[in-house]
Amino acid sequence: MNRTAVNSLGIGVCLLCIGCGRAPAIDVIGSFFPVWMVCLIISIVLASLLRVFLLRRQLEPVVEPAALFYPSVVLLLSCLLWLIFFR
Repeated sequence: MNRTAVNSLGIGVCLLCIGCGRAPAIDVIGSFFPVWMVCLIISIVLASLLRVFLLRRQLEPVVEPAALFYPSVVLLLSCLLWLIFFR
């Protein structure tokens, strides 16, 4: 291997190691939970509240297919919660 290939390999390894660090966690009654899990649970609750809201307004048939809509809402809400509160 020539010198530029070794340097490129070393730089690539260093760039891959930059993201390694302690994952953010929340203390809940003495036990540490990862923040992504907390965001996911909150977003599932919010998505279920959205479903109740849409059912009461009789708008749920408008959002089709539901099998794609609700998981997408959960993903959107969990990412937004992460960005708003933990970034």
